[in-house]
Amino acid sequence: MEEFVLGVDLGTSAVKVSAVNKSGQIIAQQSCSYPLSHPQIGFSEQDPNDWVQGTTTAIQQLLEHGHIQAEQIAGISFSGQMHGLVLLDQNQQVLRPAILWDDTRTTIQCQEIKQKMGNDFVKITHNQPLEGFTLPKLLWVQENEPDIWQKVKTFLLPKDYVRFCMTGKLATDFSDATGTVMIDIQQKNWSSAICQAFDIPLSICPSLLFAHNLAGYISDKYAHLSGLKTKTPVFAGAADNAASALGAGILDTNTILASIGTSGVVLKYEPESHTNYQGILQFEDHAFDQGYYSMGVTLAAGDSLNWFKKNFFPQQSFNDMVQSANQAPIGAHGLIYTPYLVGERAPYADAQIRGSFIGLDRSQTRTDFVRAVLEGIVFSLKDLMQIYIENNSPFTQVIATGGGAKSPLWLQIQADIFNKPVIRLANEQTASLGAAMTAAVGLGWYSDFQDCRKTFVKIKDTYLPNSVNVKPYQQLYQIYHQVYSQTQQLSADLIKFRQQNNL
Repeated sequence: MEEFVLGVDLGTSAVKVSAVNKSGQIIAQQSCSYPLSHPQIGFSEQDPNDWVQGTTTAIQQLLEHGHIQAEQIAGISFSGQMHGLVLLDQNQQVLRPAILWDDTRTTIQCQEIKQKMGNDFVKITHNQPLEGFTLPKLLWVQENEPDIWQKVKTFLLPKDYVRFCMTGKLATDFSDATGTVMIDIQQKNWSSAICQAFDIPLSICPSLLFAHNLAGYISDKYAHLSGLKTKTPVFAGAADNAASALGAGILDTNTILASIGTSGVVLKYEPESHTNYQGILQFEDHAFDQGYYSMGVTLAAGDSLNWFKKNFFPQQSFNDMVQSANQAPIGAHGLIYTPYLVGERAPYADAQIRGSFIGLDRSQTRTDFVRAVLEGIVFSLKDLMQIYIENNSPFTQVIATGGGAKSPLWLQIQADIFNKPVIRLANEQTASLGAAMTAAVGLGWYSDFQDCRKTFVKIKDTYLPNSVNVKPYQQLYQIYHQVYSQTQQLSADLIKFRQQNNL
């Protein structure tokens, strides 16, 4: 009887459950969406039980329609949206809606962390306190919802709550825990210094596991609910970025990940915990023992393309719109786009910077604008890659995932701008695959993740830099790189103008 593992990819808008065989092939898949709530400006919340219901529905549908028997499922593991705060009381009941990674209500709390701990915080966590992280959310509840805070017995990350409902066991994994910015990177444990500084009981922090560690077994209650078999092993799983890195094979220092989704992510394996980018890049535990990764985020990558299509190409498909950029030359007849639609995170932690088109004249057409947007998004990723170059952390190739890996034109633009070979994988669903890999290694199907990668991660295409294009892109990047500093004050002044005039 053929065996499978289930990779549960718990996203912000939907959960995707994939059945993967020992050859690393996704042979069945189901997904289920759930709602988001924005009760106030800057607030982003979800009901944790919607995640459980969505995951259960996807599993039920997979068993019903995927030609898989529950007996064939050898194990289950997770990839989960990061930073979300789930609070449980002494009866392990949810106290309030989960506060998500894209919630921005915690600016005051981030300032408090900086004021109280200063650079000591960066030394301990290797990160700056940002609104998206979990610690500022805890402080927000502590300060704004004291009645709820008094009842808190445990906090969990999103995937960990789903796993708790499956197994009855409370825990998190190191890769998700470092996203709370409450972990001492060097000591590999919850930071007593941080918890003491902000009156957070260490007792509310869940136990820590590695991604491939056994976290529990499917309970009788959940087996009855889902159709799974009791005692099916459930593994800890990993934060979505760590799982995606696994699924993309980012397990050595020579390869870097460039992912274009709503945001853009550049991620690199780090073998040593003492590496510190002073919070300009995030620094997190990887999904395997003693491994780490650093990560930079540009906030409006694919989001820039979505915005552009909605407003200027509403009747055209994404593919046709992107392909139209073939009609424009490199540099779009001197037009540059900076993708700062919602501010920027790295390398500029600036909530007030705004995007721009620079170099506009009468010669340009709509296709030049499309190409400028594509190139501008890639330039923003190159900004992140330059941080590695400046810190003597070289790399030799780039693996492209997300929307940036769907277009041959965009892949070639990446190769030319990065001046590195750019690889497209056979399986673009890296988060689901990474989750499955943590179960496969946990079950002993493979001796370690390096061994698992040889089977699970397969290359589809490689795009080499075109030497004719590399030099003009290098010149154009030098111009692009100046736009932030030249427009920073203008953006701040325009925001002030809009606020003064209620625009």
